[in-house]
Amino acid sequence: MTTYEKYQKLLGPIPEFLLKYLTLDILLRLQDISLECGMDYASKDAYDISFFISRYDHSLSVALNTWRLTHDKCATLAALFHDIATPVFSHVIDYMNGDTIIQESTEEKTLEILQSSAELKEFLEMDGIELDSIINFKDYSIVDLERPKMCADRLDNIIAVGLHIVHTLNFNDVVNIVKATSKTINEDGEEEICFSNKEAALKIQESNDAFNSLTHSKKDSYMMSLLAKIVRKCLNLSLISYDDLFVMGEHDMMDIIEENQLIDYELENMWTEFKSIRDFPKCERVEVKNKVVNPLVLSKRLM
Repeated sequence: MTTYEKYQKLLGPIPEFLLKYLTLDILLRLQDISLECGMDYASKDAYDISFFISRYDHSLSVALNTWRLTHDKCATLAALFHDIATPVFSHVIDYMNGDTIIQESTEEKTLEILQSSAELKEFLEMDGIELDSIINFKDYSIVDLERPKMCADRLDNIIAVGLHIVHTLNFNDVVNIVKATSKTINEDGEEEICFSNKEAALKIQESNDAFNSLTHSKKDSYMMSLLAKIVRKCLNLSLISYDDLFVMGEHDMMDIIEENQLIDYELENMWTEFKSIRDFPKCERVEVKNKVVNPLVLSKRLM
């Protein structure tokens, strides 16, 4: 069991009403979408990723944290489906779309994907919940808040990267973090996750800052941009359509690349480089989202 799986158990049992939603095909697809934008499949000289975390894993954790703090079914379902529109390779597609700073260019498909599931509508009817109440996860501040505030989505992302890519957290740190979190009303009248001790908040800030440095590095810019070019080349060669990115898994996508790379010299070279690069060429750093956090410790901001 990975440290992330052990952390997930700290969040408590899956509430019974949520179990049926975990069987939906639109959600199960996220088991083959990596949290780290496909960089799990990159050259091992590019990233030190200890184990795989999927968008499904992340979505479940965000939902469990939301339930633990609110016991609100609508907020919990909004949390569970907050990444439902995540395409193959996640934010790499934002890079391809020229949206490297806001990184929300694919979220517009959330409504379309949720409406496409007859089973989801059936489950919601069973629970007496309207689809409109779970579509926009931004309606629930405990799920999503503007930076530098702390929400369930951001907290889980930081814990995940701290455990498996920037290696700033161990399991004892995570136990302390989970025990220290609760729900409060912030200075703007919003529900926000806060910490009961400074040590937990500092560990979250340290992990966030380490990951922010990684995503602002020239190496990460190069690798994300390279994979974006590979996806764009597949689109240009009509190997896939843009809509396919939102219904397929990453291994399906990689199979298509592997099967077709010999038909295009540029695609073959880029894919080989992505998988095996050791020396990173000089390149301009892409301007990306600045991931800053300033969590609440009791009633005061850390900084």
